[in-house]
Amino acid sequence: MIPVKRLGAATFLSPDVARVADYYEQIVGLEIVERSSRRAILATDMGEEALVFEAGDSTHCPRLALGIDPHFDLADAARILATLGITSEMRTAITPGVGKALTFTDPKGTIIELFADYRPVSGKRAGHGIAPVKFGHIAFNAETAGAITDFYCQTLGFRVSDWIDDVFAFLRCGPDHHTCNFISGPAGVMHHMAFELKDWPHVLVACDTLGRNGRKLIWGPGRHRVGHNIFVYTRDPDDHIVEFFCDIDLMKDESLGYFEPRPWHEDRPQRPKRWTFESGAPLWGLAPSDDFRRSGTRHIPTLK
Repeated sequence: MIPVKRLGAATFLSPDVARVADYYEQIVGLEIVERSSRRAILATDMGEEALVFEAGDSTHCPRLALGIDPHFDLADAARILATLGITSEMRTAITPGVGKALTFTDPKGTIIELFADYRPVSGKRAGHGIAPVKFGHIAFNAETAGAITDFYCQTLGFRVSDWIDDVFAFLRCGPDHHTCNFISGPAGVMHHMAFELKDWPHVLVACDTLGRNGRKLIWGPGRHRVGHNIFVYTRDPDDHIVEFFCDIDLMKDESLGYFEPRPWHEDRPQRPKRWTFESGAPLWGLAPSDDFRRSGTRHIPTLK
């Protein structure tokens, strides 16, 4: 098993790299650490690369970087993939922070870039915008959520935090409740990406910042039951759904097998489980807008 430990940068194609890079720099508050007419790389204040935009005719997410245990050899990862019949390739000079990565294509068609060593980029504080703490998680549609979940757990060391029915999986690779979501839907389509904020007042800053810049909320504020994070969702200039959240459940001790106790938990202790869409509906907040619902998923009922 390849021990994935954290989320790296997600790479997106964009027909207008300059526009979307400006949005993430000026409104979201990420730092542009590399920029040309055909590529822009953005990082958080903590010096962690979060997003890469490359020139292209579409707006999909073809690549995702995942950080593995730094003591695990990428050559061993290549051998594990080979036993599964998966071809991999070692590449260098990926981004300013990632000098070497082992790349392969996962079962839903996303190119995964595994890296063991990471060099923090400058981490210069932008001084404006929302300024998230980190790139928190990313959700993809997959033809069958169960099959891609099995691959990520059995091959990459992810653990299942929760399910909603059998079509929506929440997977963790560290203490955060989820780092990757998989939802039954058109394979390979990115459903949403999420940035962690410090606390509830920081969510208010995000709402005010979005509002001042004419960016509407498409869902929230509210508190999810699955993961229990406070959330707001919006869309970026390339029409991607972007979540800003805080208060996500944490499993700080895997041997205990339950998430850190929180006042809003209904189960004590809160352990991974399978929710229904009804029981997993947000604890509070309005229903998602029609704009949020046009996300390409299927089998997911519309909740009031």
